[in-house]
Amino acid sequence: MKRRGLFYLQITVTVLTVLFMIVPVLLSMLAGVTQNYFIGLRSGLTLKWVEQVWEMYADTFWLSLLIAVSCLLVTVIIGVPAAWGLLKSPSRWAARIEECLMLPVALPGLATALGIILLYGQFNALRDSWLFILIGHVLFTLPFMIRPVLAVMQAIQLPRMEEAAASLGAGFWRRFFTVVIPNCRNGILAGAFMVITLSVGEFNITWMLHTPLTKTLPVGLADSYASLRLEVGSAYTLVFILMILPLLLMLNACNHWLDRQSLRHEIKEKA
Repeated sequence: MKRRGLFYLQITVTVLTVLFMIVPVLLSMLAGVTQNYFIGLRSGLTLKWVEQVWEMYADTFWLSLLIAVSCLLVTVIIGVPAAWGLLKSPSRWAARIEECLMLPVALPGLATALGIILLYGQFNALRDSWLFILIGHVLFTLPFMIRPVLAVMQAIQLPRMEEAAASLGAGFWRRFFTVVIPNCRNGILAGAFMVITLSVGEFNITWMLHTPLTKTLPVGLADSYASLRLEVGSAYTLVFILMILPLLLMLNACNHWLDRQSLRHEIKEKA
């Protein structure tokens, strides 16, 4: 009886937490397709606000998508070898390097962006390019790729696997691509979820680094809330969600596909 009561308590807390997180988002999405938010659903539903947002801010949608995918590729290319290097480094040095990597996360985004402007702002071509924003996003999201990959490496005792492969004659690059990366897949995918969501939704760094021609979705969302109707800003939120959900679903589908391929490979080896 006590266990059943504890179970119902856990379910209640979980449901309330989910509602606390989801209801504001649903209300914002609903406002984006409502004729007049202050009258409510009685005013009717419409897609004109979504169409208006798309006409005015479609470029921010594609730019945010480009930056997020580019940020993911860069963090994977840099983060996986970096995690591998930290794993093989003396623990004292590895701890110090990890602390330095977390600085862009610990510092306010505006401070990080100001440092980037002071360092690279003199290069006009770079300053006017979306690559300038990409630099800030990579600095901010890189720790979120390194830490889960490093955690997986430590959990599966990767150095022993690498030593076994080396004893069989596998070279450096072969060990990296056939031992390190396949065994760190779960960590890479976990980091990818974080990098994609953080890059798409990052505002503070982007607000400092953007130009009128390099606005991203969060910056455009802030502009729409400040200068347009509430319904337009809420429609922008709807567009924002319609972009991020397919990306996350695609990563999840990729994870399931890799799991199936790994299972088939194990079955073939046992057969």
